[in-house]
Amino acid sequence: MVRIQRRKFLASCLCITATIFLLVTLQVVVELGKFERTKFKDSDLQDGHTEMEEVPQPLSPILKKEALALNRKKTSDGDSYPVMLWWSPLTGETGRRGQCGADTCFFTINRTYLHHDMTKAVLFYGTDFNIDSLPLPRKAHHDWALFHEESPKNNYKLFHKPLVTLFNYTATFSRHSHLPLTTQYLEGIEVLKSLQYLVPLQSKNNLRKRLAPLVYVQSDCDPPSDRDSYVRELMTYIEVDSYGECLRNKDLPRQLKSPVSMDADGFHRIIAQYKFILAFENAVCDDYITEKFWRPLKLGVVPVYYGSPSITDWLPSDKSAILVSEFSHPRELASYIRRLDHDDRLYEAYVEWKLKGEISNQRLLTALRERKWGVQDINQDNYIDAFECMVCTKVWDNIRLQERGFPPKRWKAEDTHLSCPEPTTFAFSPPRAPRGSSLREMWVRSFEQSKKEAQALRWLVDRNQNFSAQEFWALVFKD
Repeated sequence: MVRIQRRKFLASCLCITATIFLLVTLQVVVELGKFERTKFKDSDLQDGHTEMEEVPQPLSPILKKEALALNRKKTSDGDSYPVMLWWSPLTGETGRRGQCGADTCFFTINRTYLHHDMTKAVLFYGTDFNIDSLPLPRKAHHDWALFHEESPKNNYKLFHKPLVTLFNYTATFSRHSHLPLTTQYLEGIEVLKSLQYLVPLQSKNNLRKRLAPLVYVQSDCDPPSDRDSYVRELMTYIEVDSYGECLRNKDLPRQLKSPVSMDADGFHRIIAQYKFILAFENAVCDDYITEKFWRPLKLGVVPVYYGSPSITDWLPSDKSAILVSEFSHPRELASYIRRLDHDDRLYEAYVEWKLKGEISNQRLLTALRERKWGVQDINQDNYIDAFECMVCTKVWDNIRLQERGFPPKRWKAEDTHLSCPEPTTFAFSPPRAPRGSSLREMWVRSFEQSKKEAQALRWLVDRNQNFSAQEFWALVFKD
């Protein structure tokens, strides 16, 4: 029961985190450098660490007795098992003994454990990885582990080789990660095969009298992928029903306007009426594939996809999505969609796999079968549990090697574990983009600055001493 409650708690944490980032403006991200400089300037950090502990409130004698007993148990666990210290307080757990197969580790967000003899690994959540608080100097026996399921727009610094290779273990969306999270938005094969929301083609043809062939639903506008520029151009050649805040020309029912409603039954039934959906990611990175791709496949809508260049490795079948990258211009894409819209035989070829319940992609089937975590399933470990246990098991493997007189194995992340190319803008978009309404060009400048920040931070961490804000920013802007 405790484990099930923890899974629910962690799932809600990630859901809240994702929702918050949907509401964060581009300007906040672009101004990140200035924000961090101000934060450093205003803080009084002597050792590079922030204070995490709250002032304790007085306890009744009975509660105090119970708390003392609990603290003794936590201390005993920390003394008896390898300590995995969450430097980012993602789990919110001050102390928990976790079982990973035959191995046991003690997981905590209590930073006082940094100097504990049994602390073997420090765990980071990428979105919260900041320069103002790092566990330095780094001890030789401290492994660093990174969990980051988000796109680069949430922390561009991490997507450069100098920083990602600081870590020993990774769990990211890349298939090359130690714990790949590529299918993090897909519950399983059965939801792809499900016909629960499928609207028959004849009904969709009838709905076309009042619905456009294409639907677009985005409220995170002008991200690094420059998707709104492409869709804006596409709209000049074909009708698109656009919900959400970006390019909106149609409104959702009031109860479905919140971003968290995109998993609601009512939202699914609205989207399922369409023949095609524009499934554009906010960033273009290998293996970064979100619900924007999987949702239409579950609903029986053909995704018109733009995002991961490696998407063909993850399609349910060879003909299950239309790839924007195969068309030289939105005009050509619009022409192809109109052709499918008027030819039932050609359209049905894209949903035949679903109607027959046949998934032909062996890579996808193997990835779902072999992953050690589940999605929205309280009967399985979630990917945070799996990440913790991956690190715990690798730490124990090294302990056993040393007990037998062998040197520990040194794991190290590669740049392929978290890498995205420089953002680009579409060449055709400037003439049609509303004057002064787009911040898309800023992503390129943000990317360039993040490279300098990654290089500066790597130099400082390799020096293995605490550093000041002035030292960091002097390195970033030395040119």
